[in-house]
Amino acid sequence: MKARERTAARPVDTRPVRLEGRRQKWTARARTLAWLLLVAALAVAPFVAGSYRTLLLTEILIFGLFASSFNLLFGYTGLLSFGHAAYFAGGAYASALIMVEAELPLPAGILAGLVGGALLAALFGVFCVRVNEIYFSLLTLAFGMLVYTVVFQAREVTGGSDGFNLYELGSVSVAGRELLLGHPQVFYFVTLVTVVLGVALLERVGSSPFGQVLRAIRENSERVDFLGIPVRRYRYKAFVIAGAMAGLAGGLIAPFLRVAHPQMSHWTTSAEVVLGTILGGEALFLGPAVGTGVLIWLESLVTGRTVYWPLVMGVILLVLVLFLPGGILGTLTRTYRRVRGSGR
Repeated sequence: MKARERTAARPVDTRPVRLEGRRQKWTARARTLAWLLLVAALAVAPFVAGSYRTLLLTEILIFGLFASSFNLLFGYTGLLSFGHAAYFAGGAYASALIMVEAELPLPAGILAGLVGGALLAALFGVFCVRVNEIYFSLLTLAFGMLVYTVVFQAREVTGGSDGFNLYELGSVSVAGRELLLGHPQVFYFVTLVTVVLGVALLERVGSSPFGQVLRAIRENSERVDFLGIPVRRYRYKAFVIAGAMAGLAGGLIAPFLRVAHPQMSHWTTSAEVVLGTILGGEALFLGPAVGTGVLIWLESLVTGRTVYWPLVMGVILLVLVLFLPGGILGTLTRTYRRVRGSGR
């Protein structure tokens, strides 16, 4: 009896739990530090780079946000959308129309892009989240091509195949100094602030309890549904958030290129984001941004020397499937863990 009492009174060893908690805390701090260093480097970049590289970085930032929004569906919810460019184009046209027809400033145009993407996603999502797997992909592709057809045919509103042009972005007064928003460096910083806020919101969504439910749905939606969690409702919310962030990226691309054109909604634009996400790795929101940035950089190099950029994209896809199934960041993470494990 006394032996049982002594056994029952033995304290539980909580050291593994404390160590795991410390490890997670340090991991979170390391990620925050990495993000701060990245933002600091991006803030300094236009002062050491020329105008061309600043424009290239601006494009990479915009498409990085676009790819990160797609990853909320693909990497976190397990939904492969072939029509994500529809919300990107919706944001671009909303931004252009607001700035030209209503003569509102650039911030209003960017916000209109977010709203335009969210409204389109809210409409299409009602139908898309009802189906799974390949049927979801095909339905998103159908809606994407529907948007492409509408903006291509509605010449009176969208400009048709010529696109909808913007000419002046106006200026802003900072410390008594007039800054032209169309200047490469000024627009770069507008883009940087917008993209950082957008990606931070996506990171917050991904690390929240809502994001944990999305990952559970990705792993086993039937089990999550059996637990009483409304899977369709969570998918719909993720769909709308992803569409809103894609629209936000579209709200930047139209004033950046000074035009919103139908190609922005084409399935090939969606395919480029899918490839960029796979190239960078879908495990983190930084992965799609890195992959898309690498693609844009390679395209700028290849298209200046040859017309066979689609062939190069095909080779990249083959290399990914055969040698880098986890993408760039996924492969680097696995290598780091392997080296760290062998060093213990």
